[in-house]
Amino acid sequence: MPDFDILFRNARLIDGSGGPSRTGDLGVRGDRIDVLGDAGDARGAMEIDASGLVLAPGFIDSHAHDDLPLLLEPDLEAKVSQGVTTTVNGNCGFSLAPCPGDRGRPPAPLGAFTGNGKHLYPSFDAYFRALDAAPGAVNSICLAGHTTLRHAVMADFDRPATPAEVEAMCALLDQALAEGAAGLSTGLYYPPAHAAPTEEVIALARVAARHGAPYVTHMRDERDGVVDSLEETFRIGREAGTAVIVSHHKCAGRENHGRSAETLALIARTAASQEVGLDAYPYTAASTFLVPGRAAATARVVITASRPHPECAGRELDEIAAEWGCSRLEAAERLSPGGAVYFDMDEDDVRRILAFPATMIGSDGIVMEAHPHPRAWGTFPRVLGRYAREEGLFSLETAVHKMTGLTAARFGIEGRGVLAEGAHADLCLFDPGTIRDEADFAAPRTRSAGILGVWVNGEATWDRRGPTGARPGRALRRRGARVSA
Repeated sequence: MPDFDILFRNARLIDGSGGPSRTGDLGVRGDRIDVLGDAGDARGAMEIDASGLVLAPGFIDSHAHDDLPLLLEPDLEAKVSQGVTTTVNGNCGFSLAPCPGDRGRPPAPLGAFTGNGKHLYPSFDAYFRALDAAPGAVNSICLAGHTTLRHAVMADFDRPATPAEVEAMCALLDQALAEGAAGLSTGLYYPPAHAAPTEEVIALARVAARHGAPYVTHMRDERDGVVDSLEETFRIGREAGTAVIVSHHKCAGRENHGRSAETLALIARTAASQEVGLDAYPYTAASTFLVPGRAAATARVVITASRPHPECAGRELDEIAAEWGCSRLEAAERLSPGGAVYFDMDEDDVRRILAFPATMIGSDGIVMEAHPHPRAWGTFPRVLGRYAREEGLFSLETAVHKMTGLTAARFGIEGRGVLAEGAHADLCLFDPGTIRDEADFAAPRTRSAGILGVWVNGEATWDRRGPTGARPGRALRRRGARVSA
């Protein structure tokens, strides 16, 4: 009888800690790593000679929007194909729970993330049970979104919540965290939350603090007001007494290029007295919903989706405006509501932020868009291939740490993000010499090169031929959560 279900031999083991790699064996029994280092004369039901290849923990996407795709497209090929085994969802204030009762059509862009409200759940317990009943190909943790909470208790969003509404949101958040939500997220940049004063968010963040959960934010401003927004974020964490995580940190707009030196110095100083984390994606273009004014002011814009003109997905805004014989602003208005890619960041800032020791890697990809940003398919191989191997921005071990162990520690994901005996068998086998992203802005739905195998809880989800069709992912509830029968 075999000693292991899977036995990897002679792999370059990168354990996710950021420490040096070593050559050795790894044996999997069931859903756990059973032996690490030297398997001796042991045998495996499946044996893989990994000579010359890297075996790492499966990658954790620290900033994802896979809440709905896990229900509707559970194979999640965009993520599995690049080595991702766990995604952190509910970001930017948008989660599928908690929203008890029929609240009508959600405000944009929450509607886009929830199937126009068709997939809102009354509680996190209900959402997690839906994932338990129909698992996806990856594990998922999920934050409770501030905008979802606002939608649950407010009829209009261009004002601060009343004391009674804040109290109601706090009660819903307390229940969500008790049921296993991983923390609180906000999208203060977006219209449904922009009118929320700092004090409203502090009240909610105090609930997160009582549960030992972090505050994660798409800040109010990532352009001219980026420093003021960082200061607000730090104040929320400080007064609430909880860790903060800055989502997809950037300095957008030509006039702000180079300011990452200033913002990272501020983050480093602040981290000396309170817990601060951040994530980033490895591209100079952002992607979010189509804002006509922003689109008109950005030199290059690619349309990712348009409700009135779906045929325009993937086309340049300038090209569309010229074809229609109108201004860029008018074209953007005619295309709305929709989504867009904005080319408004600087490569030196991207490199500086990626190299910052506390930076996690997150895709921020919208996998179900008609013509998504290529980050949805290429983020992790791009970091490993372009920035680690080709440019030497950091070592391969550091790159893996930024997408595994660092993220698991920041979000409290136990037993994942590391190669260790007893840890869950979430694994990625890749060729360090060929791994690279192939997705680009012209063909964003393109598989990366060099990913040879991916396993989630000990089951293969990807091999050299492509997706296996297995869906062994789990809804990961925060430690101590109540689980319904």
